[in-house]
Amino acid sequence: MADSLREEEQRLPSVFADSFIQFLVGLALFIALLYRQEGVIYLLLLVMAMMFGAKLWCRLSLSGIECRLKADKQKVFPSEKITMTVEVKNCKFLPVWLRFGVPVEGLHPAVSYGGELSGESGLLWKQKVTWEWELTALRRGCHELGPPYVGVGDLFGFYQRKKLFEPLQVVVFPRLISVKNFPSPLRDFLGTKGSRGPVEDPVYPVGTRDYRYGRPSRHIHWKSSARHNRLQEKIFEPTAWRKILLVVDVAHFARLGSEENFERALEAVASVAVWLDQQGGTMGIVCNGTLAGGGPAVVPLSRGSRQLSAVLEVLGRLQFKPAGTLQDMLQYGVNLPWGASALYFCPEIDDTAAGTRAFFRERKIPLTFVVTGKRPANADLGGSQIIHLQQLCGEEGSADD
Repeated sequence: MADSLREEEQRLPSVFADSFIQFLVGLALFIALLYRQEGVIYLLLLVMAMMFGAKLWCRLSLSGIECRLKADKQKVFPSEKITMTVEVKNCKFLPVWLRFGVPVEGLHPAVSYGGELSGESGLLWKQKVTWEWELTALRRGCHELGPPYVGVGDLFGFYQRKKLFEPLQVVVFPRLISVKNFPSPLRDFLGTKGSRGPVEDPVYPVGTRDYRYGRPSRHIHWKSSARHNRLQEKIFEPTAWRKILLVVDVAHFARLGSEENFERALEAVASVAVWLDQQGGTMGIVCNGTLAGGGPAVVPLSRGSRQLSAVLEVLGRLQFKPAGTLQDMLQYGVNLPWGASALYFCPEIDDTAAGTRAFFRERKIPLTFVVTGKRPANADLGGSQIIHLQQLCGEEGSADD
């Protein structure tokens, strides 16, 4: 196991584990030896052998104990079920008594266990025991199962030693909402689907098909042709399909204390990302917030089978804590290629949003605001569109009201 695992020794309530009682037993043995009381000597020797034997037994109990904490899924959406398994194995010939516990945070057991799952068992030599629970993801975030601990001791229960093992992380993505019926300004902003575009972009292949006579030979996918035993050509993304950068201003939400709106915005971001992935679009994300576990909250613009998972993991690990300015994250954290567009999620339009608008305007990148509050009457958007989060979620209400 890792060097970070900790051990500690505990004494359970017992007269035999008390130092003063042990001193009295030793003193009584000395007096019995002095007066040659054989019956008392044998009894006290038996008591001392039991006390020190139990202590030695406890010292040896932790060696050869293995604990494995497993979950069938470590990335889930809210309300999904997770099967957690704890397996403890005694790899030595010395039998032990053990008790284990696993603190559970943000995941609800099928039955209430007071925030900690626990169990007890006795293990003989080379024996293992397994416990299993079904948990439910309650809310978005990066939650820890554990750190699990195993307490082992002698069979009399006089002494106990405890060892901590490494925890297991479970990332819960934001809840998905229905965003299929986009407002018409936003639908035009996102562009057309790949197969409808008139001009192909050779930089972004999206698949293969049977080669058609007259097509350029440089577009032949040789590996796919060998696999299908017939010529295959690449299918490219049209230039009409835009590359969408999802931007979340965490510092803006944190400054206003809008944690509830922040969570709703993340749900909308995750839902838009899933929709873009289903349509075969190119996407990325930039957030000026801290991530649970460390690292920048940035996923560069790209497409592929792992892109959606990377974006959702950033949203799941994102905390309600700012980490610098959004302009710095955009300038040094992500490359903005030609043809990119941006969806900017923020609580309201103010000077901070205007600064972000100026950043994209200098780079000639179209920007659409998605806000949770109302738009001020004198807001200068410089030609950018504004969509209210309620519109995106199919609810009534608009920022332009």
